Amino acid sequence: MSMWIGFLAVCLCIGILRYLYPYFLKDVQFVLRTSKIGYRLAKYRETNYTILDRFLDSVKRHPHKSFIHYNDVTYSYSETDQKSNKVARALLEHSPLTEGDTVALFLGNEPFFLWIWLGLAKIGCAAAFLNYNMRTKSLLHCFSCSGAKVLIAAEELKETVEEILPTLMEQNVSVYILTDECTTAGMHSFKDKISQASGEPLPIRVRSRVTLGSPAVYIYTSGTTGLPKAAMINYQRLWAMSFLQSIAGVCSTDVMYINLPLYHTAGFMGFTGAIERGITIVLRSKFSASQFWEDCRKFNVTVIQYIGETMRYLCNTPEKYNDKNHKVKIAIGNGIRADVWKEFLNRFGNISIKELYASTEGNMSFINYAGKIGAVGRVNFFHKRAFPYALIKYDTEEGDPLRDSKGFCMEAAKGETGLLISQITQKAPFIGYARDLQQTERKRLHNVFQKSDLYFNTGDLLSTDQEGFLYFQDRIGDTFRWKGENVSTNEVSDILTMAHCIEEANVYGVQIPGQEGRAGMAAITLREGVQFDGASLFKHVEAYLPAYARPRFLRIQSSLSVTGTFKQMKGKLVGEGFSPDRVTVPLFFLDEKLRSYQPLTPQIFHTVESGGLKL
Repeated sequence: MSMWIGFLAVCLCIGILRYLYPYFLKDVQFVLRTSKIGYRLAKYRETNYTILDRFLDSVKRHPHKSFIHYNDVTYSYSETDQKSNKVARALLEHSPLTEGDTVALFLGNEPFFLWIWLGLAKIGCAAAFLNYNMRTKSLLHCFSCSGAKVLIAAEELKETVEEILPTLMEQNVSVYILTDECTTAGMHSFKDKISQASGEPLPIRVRSRVTLGSPAVYIYTSGTTGLPKAAMINYQRLWAMSFLQSIAGVCSTDVMYINLPLYHTAGFMGFTGAIERGITIVLRSKFSASQFWEDCRKFNVTVIQYIGETMRYLCNTPEKYNDKNHKVKIAIGNGIRADVWKEFLNRFGNISIKELYASTEGNMSFINYAGKIGAVGRVNFFHKRAFPYALIKYDTEEGDPLRDSKGFCMEAAKGETGLLISQITQKAPFIGYARDLQQTERKRLHNVFQKSDLYFNTGDLLSTDQEGFLYFQDRIGDTFRWKGENVSTNEVSDILTMAHCIEEANVYGVQIPGQEGRAGMAAITLREGVQFDGASLFKHVEAYLPAYARPRFLRIQSSLSVTGTFKQMKGKLVGEGFSPDRVTVPLFFLDEKLRSYQPLTPQIFHTVESGGLKL
């Protein structure tokens, strides 16, 4: 009898806890998982155990297990190991690389991307991932700031590389193209060299100096300031990123679908996370809404990645009778709107969506482990104690945190939007950007709550609700997000002012109903005595900017407004958007069919707003 009374008492206590604290059990589960990961990472630091070591252990443990599915071809863990050995040996024999050097990769989603990175890790070299949409000035900038000695490019990107080849040759850069033959002076074929190399394992001595503090990869981010910057990801940081799948509940029997670009943090993190879990991945060259679920059914996919746009694209496809006929149980990503979240679940079934907040160069992250729709994470006492952070009051027009009479920052209240900052500590370091001390320092906030403290400025505005859930509100500074990419307003402004007719440009992002992120828009002034030429400007932005960064809308003004500290004012421009009813100056839009910037009429505006014009 007493045993039953004890059992009922425990059940009653659990019931009361769940009533008073509905997320208690999920909070506990999150703390236990992250504590276990913290313990593992501490052990890895002691033994200098890297993600490459984890891969090699998986090769020994299950050599014949499928690792990569790509275009109906499957590569096992053992085959992937041999392919990367061949890459490593080809580089040692034919390139000038030595341990500690960096190689820039300029290719899309294909197994070679993964084999090359593993091969570089085996010889103690880092990789810099170049966005394959980059061209000329942006491409050269990104290559140069990585400090790479070697460039490896896909065959289909050969012409793009040829545009910057003279500069690369001046810098004594070795350029390799993934072909069997190459007759272009200054370029070398690489596939033939790989096929001729041995697939035997490499001795550990060729990477003997690698530690968890060594660079593993450079991933580019616009962040909130300036041109793209190469964020250095060392092996310790790579471990932290790779543990995300474990926190989300992924296990060793799962199959993961990767269709996000591998040069992007999310795509590459899917690959390294798969290594950490010892699972199989399905790699696709690019996202396809029409093929997405067919691939998931064909390969028995259980885990998918997303960015907000991809979920919306999936919801916009015609409904089918078998929409819920799949094995997907977990979706990991960021940027999904609350309405799309609900629609996705209603249509495709009970999938656990793990929305997260993170940045490539940042020193902390959140994950919505409780599953509350719309939130990017949850305030957790233990998480905040381990990785201190705060939301502080911020002046959006001046672009600076608000400080009190003592010169210290002020925390935002619950429900109030504030700038997310995270303390820089030994446990949560901010490594910074390669070869760019100035931009690295701009991301540091000094004397925040007391003298000499140091915080990382995320450049993102968030808010918390009464239950402690965190919600992303907006980005600040000189960046907005469009088509899943960060767009640097400074970079676009620089390109625009290179055009013959433009004197000044103030670039910002505007919201469009039903679209994720913000479309690019620019307020411009014209050079004295020069007329606006929409066709010429179209050719200019097409030549110098990737498609996602080209301004979709323009407004021509006589002058550009600045603040008292001479910073360009964007707030009012963003608020007015691209509506002819609210903007009294001439408006233009990017017309892909006519290959020109054309006048934006009220009729075209309503077509854009209703989704009738694809942007």
